Amino acid sequence: MSAKSNTTEFIGTGRRKTSTARVRIKEGTGKYFINGRELMDYCRTEQQRKAALSPLITVEKTTSVDVSVNVSGGGGTGQSGAIRHGLSRALEKMDAELRIPLKRAGHLRRDPRKIERKKTGQPGARKRFQFSKR
Repeated sequence: MSAKSNTTEFIGTGRRKTSTARVRIKEGTGKYFINGRELMDYCRTEQQRKAALSPLITVEKTTSVDVSVNVSGGGGTGQSGAIRHGLSRALEKMDAELRIPLKRAGHLRRDPRKIERKKTGQPGARKRFQFSKR
């Protein structure tokens, strides 16, 4: 016989650039783990920490929700943006009334910007080789 816990987990998927984050939240004491590491250990800059925490700050649940994140792909900025998006979606599933403040703060919107591909005959996506008239 296995013991079942009373707490329900809510899952949200977030994406940004080439990063994907699977966020699980449940009622708790404010623990925040990203890929098995604490938030302060994983996010190198203050900007990344703010992005990862911003949905919880918006709905004032920093100490009442436990967050567990599995994130892959991209770099630090893309990953923190993906975490923010996934956390917002999970919070919305947890309590539908949180949708309005999250939407007002812009947390539920998926940022569509991605790296533009490099084109043939030029050194980058938009940069051109130097033009010589003569």
